[in-house]
Amino acid sequence: MQVLSVIALLVLTLFSGRLVYVQGFEAEALAADARTMRTDTVEIPAVRGEIVDVNGEVLATSVTRHHIIADPVAIATWKHSVDGTVLGGPTEAARLLAPVLGIPEAELAAMMDGERRYKRLKLDVPPETWDAVRALNIGGISAETFLKRTYPAGTTGGNLVGFVGNEGSGQAGLEASLDDLLAGSAGSTTYERGKKGHVIPSGEQSTVPAVPGSDVQVTTDTDLQWMAEARLAEQLEATGGTGGFVVVLDTRTQAVLALADSGSIDPNNPSGMGGTKSISNVFDPGSTAKIITMAAAIETGLATPTDQFEVPDRYTTANGQTFKDSHDHDVENLTLTGILAQSSNTGTLMVGQHIPKQVRHDYLTKFGFGQPTGIELAGESRGILADADDWDGRTEYAVMFGQSVSVTALQATSVFATMANGGVRTTPHLVAGTTAPDGEFVPSELPAPQQVVSEATADQVLKMMESAVTDGTGAKAAISGYRVAGKTGTAQTPDANGDLTNHLASFIGVAPVDAPRVAVGVFIENPKTSIYGGEVAAPVFADVTAFALQQLGVEPTGSAPDLYPTTW
Repeated sequence: MQVLSVIALLVLTLFSGRLVYVQGFEAEALAADARTMRTDTVEIPAVRGEIVDVNGEVLATSVTRHHIIADPVAIATWKHSVDGTVLGGPTEAARLLAPVLGIPEAELAAMMDGERRYKRLKLDVPPETWDAVRALNIGGISAETFLKRTYPAGTTGGNLVGFVGNEGSGQAGLEASLDDLLAGSAGSTTYERGKKGHVIPSGEQSTVPAVPGSDVQVTTDTDLQWMAEARLAEQLEATGGTGGFVVVLDTRTQAVLALADSGSIDPNNPSGMGGTKSISNVFDPGSTAKIITMAAAIETGLATPTDQFEVPDRYTTANGQTFKDSHDHDVENLTLTGILAQSSNTGTLMVGQHIPKQVRHDYLTKFGFGQPTGIELAGESRGILADADDWDGRTEYAVMFGQSVSVTALQATSVFATMANGGVRTTPHLVAGTTAPDGEFVPSELPAPQQVVSEATADQVLKMMESAVTDGTGAKAAISGYRVAGKTGTAQTPDANGDLTNHLASFIGVAPVDAPRVAVGVFIENPKTSIYGGEVAAPVFADVTAFALQQLGVEPTGSAPDLYPTTW
């Protein structure tokens, strides 16, 4: 009895000491550990901002979706009553769920049987499906909610909008370049849970709300974008071309109204890396660059649109370099306007050779060659423009008619928009502005415009380009009811071996001449029916430009052209 009493006293003393220690010295720490064990934190995803076009049409948005989840252990003990009969378990759960999820009963029952605590039954279902599942009140059935990115316009503008990856971050296009702006900031909910995972009503709860991303409004018109893509695809089919681009710019602001690539991806089911070839692929602009030489000659006082020249089909420069026109011809009596209208290489050299080499380079730079435009898309190329001191004896002349210099489709079209805007160069841009979560719209800030050439010079070159359509190589670019100015181009491009055996045919123009609103560039890669821009690119220009003018509500031209003479 004494021994047992001593043992009992020792045990009670030990327990009492432990109780005093736990409650007196470790109470706060143990309570904190217990609270941590029963506390869960769940992330609240931020709603990604929408991307809309200039008219507010949605190009990218986020929708709520659900994964249907099963806990087989909980389902095994679940029961309910049907007409007084108690039923339950995976077999009964499968009977109820099968018509809602569209999965055979036997397959569902097998999926919900076992000792695993987590099993995905069906992925990516809409809210109405989850609502129907939830209404069944099956113990052990839950859902994981997530936001899914969707693109209502599909392939239309897919090269511009881009897409997001599995982690919800932008992978291409605007989704990538504006990811930080669109993504917002995720929030979280912290709560105390019971043994079976249920929320303890009286427990501590806290929530950090998610901050939605900003909405982005782009400058493109979805209908015009669709039309440009469709017309480009038709022409590639008709001419056997391997690819192409269409660029439509507002001449006053250089806002991108359409930027079409052949083979645009569907962001809903993306394949490849995405991206926009109109800003990444480079090529020699060919004869479309001659308008820069003409502007430089007029601006520096070396020539006027009516100056007269005897133009041969071959011309040898002072350093012994011989160049020729695209076809053999006798000596032609052409004005400066006629040289541009007939796209004469030799005539362009006869004029441009008097422009100092560095000045030639300066004008190419002023019009944006050799530098990125700054458009709000990743992967833009700056093109290729070597320093004037690095030009060899042939390059210093070839640059005057668009060879030995490389540009993107956007850079090439931007030159014409600048000329149509009285010689004022604005920055090509795709984003009109953003709308913050509080609803405030903030227009995009753009660099200050730059006067590249005088308004008088720009107007003269524009008038000269009109002759290229009425009396020159761009006749198929004419649009009934509107005055059109433009320039054809044909450039050699390298094949897979680096040999200059491929061609790029182009036409870039402006309409209407009397009050310019749009500059449109059409570029066709490797056409088989003809290599000339006036044949394969100009017809697409006419169709796309006519549609653009209608979309903008531009009335048909009422004035008649007062053209410079092209011959003498």
